[in-house]
Amino acid sequence: LPSPSSTSSQAAPLAACGLVTVLTPNGDHNQGILWGMELVPWTFQLGDRTWAMTLRRELYDLYLRRHDRIDTWDLVDRAAPYVVGGYLWDKPRDPLYRLAASPHWYERRTSIVSTWFFIRRDDLDDTFRIAQILANDPEDLVQKAVGGWIREAGKRDEPRLRDYLDRNAPTMPRTALRYAIEHLPSDARDYYLSRKKI
Repeated sequence: LPSPSSTSSQAAPLAACGLVTVLTPNGDHNQGILWGMELVPWTFQLGDRTWAMTLRRELYDLYLRRHDRIDTWDLVDRAAPYVVGGYLWDKPRDPLYRLAASPHWYERRTSIVSTWFFIRRDDLDDTFRIAQILANDPEDLVQKAVGGWIREAGKRDEPRLRDYLDRNAPTMPRTALRYAIEHLPSDARDYYLSRKKI
């Protein structure tokens, strides 16, 4: 793939098409998906160049269209923050809520993991809203993501994390709870664990 400085506006669409071709399931799909998805952060260094925005859109569409192939926690975690969250940063975020209601755990995990892009920009609303939807998710790999992401959001707004825990600690899965309280003071951790219903 050409470097950002050497890529012309004419060549850029070809680069985008090439990446989409790489991501199309063929052979070792995991390796191809990871190779392509991990180039997405690079496109954000290019600002609003038309071809970079086109590439982000194509990868976002491909991610959702072939989510059945992005079906392990590591693929979701390495791709969703930029491919999904980055693309939706300045757009309506309804797709995340549709993913949160999915019967497939890896799509529900994408819904919360994608909000990492927002957390890093101090936009926490969707993280806590989606975490509320997934508060009692039965899947361990979703629970870990919910707990970990509200923990990270709580580093930026601890009162909001505590408000979430006040409402959900008694019933949320222990895995999610332990992840969520990991960086709170020990007395706060003990308090929320004591509220957990056995």
